[in-house]
Amino acid sequence: MKKGQVYEGIVERVDFPGKGILHVEEHTVIVKNCLPGQKIRFRVDKVRNGKAEGRFLEVLEQSSKETGHPCSRFGVCGGCTYLSLPYEEQLKLKEGQMKRLLDTCLNNQKEPWVWEGIKGSPAAYEYRNKMEFSFGDEVKDGPLALGMHRRGSFYDVVTVEDCCIVDADYRLILRTVREYFAEAKVCYFHRLRHEGYLRHLLVRKASRTGEILAALVTTSQDPWIRRSQDGASEASEPFSGSSGDSVSAETEERLIDGFLKCMLALEQSGKLKGHFAGILHIVNDALADVVQSDRTDILYGREYFYEELLGLRFKVSAFSFFQTNSFGAEILYETAREYIGTLGCGPDGRPDKVVFDLYSGTGTIAQLTAPAAGKVIGVEIVEEAVEAARRNAHENGLENCEFIAGDVLKVLDNLECSSVKTKPDIIILDPPRDGIHPKALPKIIAYGVKHIVYISCKPTSLVRDLDVFLGRGYTVEKAAAIDQFPWTANCEVCVLLTRR
Repeated sequence: MKKGQVYEGIVERVDFPGKGILHVEEHTVIVKNCLPGQKIRFRVDKVRNGKAEGRFLEVLEQSSKETGHPCSRFGVCGGCTYLSLPYEEQLKLKEGQMKRLLDTCLNNQKEPWVWEGIKGSPAAYEYRNKMEFSFGDEVKDGPLALGMHRRGSFYDVVTVEDCCIVDADYRLILRTVREYFAEAKVCYFHRLRHEGYLRHLLVRKASRTGEILAALVTTSQDPWIRRSQDGASEASEPFSGSSGDSVSAETEERLIDGFLKCMLALEQSGKLKGHFAGILHIVNDALADVVQSDRTDILYGREYFYEELLGLRFKVSAFSFFQTNSFGAEILYETAREYIGTLGCGPDGRPDKVVFDLYSGTGTIAQLTAPAAGKVIGVEIVEEAVEAARRNAHENGLENCEFIAGDVLKVLDNLECSSVKTKPDIIILDPPRDGIHPKALPKIIAYGVKHIVYISCKPTSLVRDLDVFLGRGYTVEKAAAIDQFPWTANCEVCVLLTRR
C-alpha cells in the first residue's frame, strides 16, 4: 500500500470522532466521513507501521441501516455526518464510541464503575440555538453563497437553505440576507487575500422564549471593491447607483439600513415563528476567520436575548458561551445535578458545601447547582461571560453564587489572595474542547476534594485527563454520554470521579 493509491473496502466500525476503520491488504486504514457497513472508495494519504490514513472519495454501496436524509447538501456541507442513519442507530453508534474510549483508560481501574449509556436529545431536528453562517462562493467566481464550509475545504461555502438542524426562522433569515446582498452585488471577504466586505451572519434563537438575535459581520472595507486575478483593483456594479470609485459612509449606511429593513419586514409579515430581540452590525477586521467584534452597532432592539433552562432565566449576548442545544443542555445539566445529588449537603441534610465551577462560562451550571450547595464559585476567562453570569444569578435571585474572571490556571494560584478564603468540597469541570491545561490539572487535584464532576464536549480530551486523575488517587464512579449534537460526529460525556 502506497501513498496516492486508490482502494475499496468495507467500513467495519467508526471511532470517535468520525474515524472509519477498515482492513485492506493487512493494513488498518482510517477514513473519515463514512458509516459502518458502507463499501467505499478512498485514496491513501499516509502509510506508516502497517497503518494507513485515507481520504474518502465515494460510497460504492450504502450501509443496510441507511434510510435516506432530508437535506439536499448532505455530504457536500461539512456539518452533519450521520444524517442518513435513523436517530436510534446514531445513538447506538455514539454510545459504542464513547464506551470504547472510556474503556481504554478504565479497563485498568480496579474499582467497578457504572456506564449509564447514552441519553438522546429531546429534539433530533431543529435543535440548534446558534449558527455562524459564512459568506463566500461555492465555486470560483460563482454567485454569492451564505452557509457552511464545503466538507474538506477552507474556502468554498455552500448555501444551506434546507438545513434541518435549525428551524424555519434560520432558513428564512439566511435566504433573505443572501438574496439582498446578492442583488446589491456586495463582495464577500476573501480568506486568502484578506479583501472584501461580507464575512458572517450570526443567528441565535432561544428555544424556549423564541427571541432572535441576528448579527451581520463585515469588514470596514469598501463593500463593492474586489481584486481581479492579476491583483488589480476593480469595482463590481455598486449599490444605489454609486460610482464604485469611492463609497461614502452614507452609501454604506444605506446598505446596512436596507439589511435592517429586510429583517424587520420578515417579522412584520408574520413569516417568523419567533421575534427579534436585537439586530446588530459587527465590524471585524481580524485576519483570522473567526467571528469577533472590533465594533458593534445595535441597529434594532438590544444586543442580547433571554433563554430559559430548568426554570432559570439566562441573558445571552452575541458572543456569550451557551450550549447550542437548549433541550439537550437540560438533559446534560440534570445529569450533572443528579451526580452531585446530596453531596453538597451536610450531615443535617442542609446544603452547606462549597462547589467550584471551573470554566463556568455564563454560569449556567453554577446557578443550576446553587440550590444544592452552600456556595458556588465560578471561574471563567471571558470577562463578558462573567459579567453575564453575575447578572443572571442576580436576576434568578441566587445569592450564594460568586464569579471570578480569569484563567483557571492563574486563578487557582491566586485564589488565597482573593476574596475567596475557602477551599472547595466539590469541583465541577466543563473545560473547552482541548480539555484542562496540563499545568492546571495538578492544582485541581491538589485540593483533594472527595468528588469531581467532569463534563466534556471532546471525549478524547476527557480520556487524556482521566489518565492523570486515575494516577493521582481518583476513580470513575459512573459516566453517561449525552447527545447534544444529533447527526454530527460530536457527543458530550459526564463523569463522576471519587477520591479513594
